[in-house]
Parts: sequence; structure tokens; C-alpha cells
Amino acid sequence: MSGFGRIAGILIGTVALGLAAAGPALAQSDLKGEITVWSWNVAATALKSVVPDFNKAYPNVKVTVEDLGNQPVYDRGLAGCSAGGVNMPDVYSVENHESSVFWARFPDCFADLKTLDPKEADLLAKFPKFKLTELTVGDKIYAMPWDSGPAVVFYRRDMYEAAGVDPAKIATWDDFIAAGKAVQAKAGPDVKFVSNNTDSISTTWFRILANQAGCAYFDETGENVTVNQAGCVQALETVKKISDADLFLNAGWDGSLQAIKANRLASSVYGAWYEGSVRGNAPELSGKWGVFQLPAFAAGGNRAANIGGSSLAIPASSKNPQAALAFINFALGRPDSQITQLKASGLVPTLPEAINDPYIQQPQPYWGGQKVWEVVLATLSQIKPARGTQYFAEADGIADGILLAYMKGNGKSAKETLDEAAEQISAATGLPVAE
Repeated sequence: MSGFGRIAGILIGTVALGLAAAGPALAQSDLKGEITVWSWNVAATALKSVVPDFNKAYPNVKVTVEDLGNQPVYDRGLAGCSAGGVNMPDVYSVENHESSVFWARFPDCFADLKTLDPKEADLLAKFPKFKLTELTVGDKIYAMPWDSGPAVVFYRRDMYEAAGVDPAKIATWDDFIAAGKAVQAKAGPDVKFVSNNTDSISTTWFRILANQAGCAYFDETGENVTVNQAGCVQALETVKKISDADLFLNAGWDGSLQAIKANRLASSVYGAWYEGSVRGNAPELSGKWGVFQLPAFAAGGNRAANIGGSSLAIPASSKNPQAALAFINFALGRPDSQITQLKASGLVPTLPEAINDPYIQQPQPYWGGQKVWEVVLATLSQIKPARGTQYFAEADGIADGILLAYMKGNGKSAKETLDEAAEQISAATGLPVAE
């Protein structure tokens, strides 16, 4: 489930946090009533897939999952919080990088999950730090991690093989660039090595590689601008190398999928949730695609990064908070439920225990019999935390234009480019640039 930043005006509202006194979780037999869940598209489908099993455990709780669409969920959440929690659901889907908008601007709109059940902290502690960072404010945890977006390289086995490229030997980004030149030379002018997933140069590639290098627009506290630090500079320089080698297919989401179907794209670097898009878009190419981990910046370096992913929160105005908690615990806190959603919609599990499920170990026919989910989930523990903050959309919008000028050759170095971005982000947000 990919994430896209949005610029939201600062809205002010207050909600009486009645959930703090909700008490410990009720026994399964005591839970009853109805809960409503807001979500979107494949995410809503995934949640619906676990409802039958949930109702076997909680037969007296009716769950209604409403597929409202991604943007409407976000907009209605902002409106509901600004109005004091009016017309909010019992369970709310929120993309991780946008979640800080709610926690910062409406700190009383959602429950601290730890107040609903004394044992909740133990369950939350099982999730990777990179997923909890954006959901945590002080000692409060406002949402439970759902899916994640470990970035990997999707590749055409036949195109690589024809060019004599062994993906197992692509250890660094320099190796990746060399492989790209070889593949394009063999495949001819109609094929590009890798999709940029946009019509020009976007920040997506930069953010993936920056996360891999342990850098982001802001530091982990969300209090300083860090986009001009060494890891981000390294990331931008690497994206420029790929661009200068003429390896990018500059096409948007639909254009990239069309290129895959038309045999004009040899690779795509994206969150693992893209697996379902490739497989669903081009079923006739079954057996021709494979997956390998991100190349490192240097031999032996980190090969993990995250792009996208969401979480589930409980609004303070929920009329049935204990049933809502039972549902998100069941849907997200159990490996079985996460695997159910993986099968239903391709949502990548975040709970590390899920890697031990037999399905993860199974060869996947579409991917040439490769155990793709084993490859993907093996990177979870290496992904570095990042915090989007309430200013993510503003920062991303500023960076987009500045980075585009650099990629087109404005004569500035990567460091000078990111220094400019840092100063503009600082001016727009009021946060200082880190020393």
C-alpha cells in the first residue's frame, strides 16, 4: 500500500479522551456490539478477509469494514478530529508517514493503545522499531503497525540471463548500474532497465535510498531537519548516477505497469507491496519475474529500506473501544491474520513472527518458484526508523522541485542541493537544520 504526502492546513480541535479509563480488555464472551472500520482499496479487502476468523473468536461483535478510498479516509479523519471526534469510526486506517499530522495537531483524537489493556504494551513491543517510531509520541502509542513496504528489486529473469547478468552478484549500486547497461545493450532501445515510477524524477527513489542510508527529511525525534546530512547526500548522488547512465524509464504508475506488460521494463525498485501489482497486471509473465534485495552502497553494507505502510488507530470517540482493540489485535497482532491478508491482498506482514509461517517458506509459482516472501521479510530487522512528522507533505513538495533541478544538471553538487532543500524546509516548518 503506497503512501503519498498531502498538504493539510493546520486544524485545531479537542476531543475528550474517554478511553483512558476504559479498563482492561474484556473476555471474548463478554464483547458484543458493532464496530466500524474505515479503510481503502486492497487494504479494506485485506481487513475483510480476517473478519470471518475474528467472528469465530468473537461471535457477538459485528464488524463493518467501509472502503471509502484513500484520500476520503484521510480527509474525513481530519474533519472528524477538528470537530472534536464527531462521526469518526471505531477503527481508523492511517498511513505511517501521515500519522504525525494527527498526533501533533489532534493529540486527544486517538487513544493511547496502552491505556486500553495493561498487556497491550507487550504486544506492541513485538513490532520492529521502524514501524513504531512514527506511531509513538513520548510514552504514548497511538496506533498498531499494519503492513510495511520493505523495498526490493523486482527483475525479469530472462532479460538478465540474456545479458549474462547474475542478480546474485549484484551487491552494490555500482554493480546495479553496470548490470543495467548490460541489460539495455542486449535488450535494445525499446527496453529500459528500471522504472522511476513517475513521469519525471520524483522523491520516491531518493527516499528509499536515504532510508537505506539512515537519513530522512527529519531526524528520529521529528525536531530537526536532516535532509542535507551525509546519508541523504549519498542517496542523491546514487540516484543521479542511475539517471546519468540513462537507465530510468520515466513513467507514472500506469505507464510502468504498461511497460511491464509490454516487455519493455527489466526491473522495478519498490516496496514489496508492488508484488501484487506486477502479478495481477501481467499474469501471462508467470515464471519470468524474480526478486532480490536492494544493492548496498558498498560491499557488505545495509540492503534494507522501507517505503510505504499503514497502521490502525482507535478514535477516542469510539463507542466500543474494547471491541475495536480486540479487532486490531486479532487482525495485526497474530501471524495467522497477517498471512491471511498477505494472501488476500499482498499486504506485507510487519510482525516478525510471521516469517516463521509455512506460507512464507513456500515457493511462489509466479516468481519462478522463488521464496519471495522469505527474501522480503528477512530485511525487516535491518530497516532503519524514520519519522515523517506533521510536515512531511511540505518537505516532500519542497524537495521534489529542488531535486528535479539537480537531476537535470543545474551545476550544483548533491550537498549544495540538499543544503538548499534543508534551508527551505526549515523556513517552511520552523524547525532548525541539524548541525
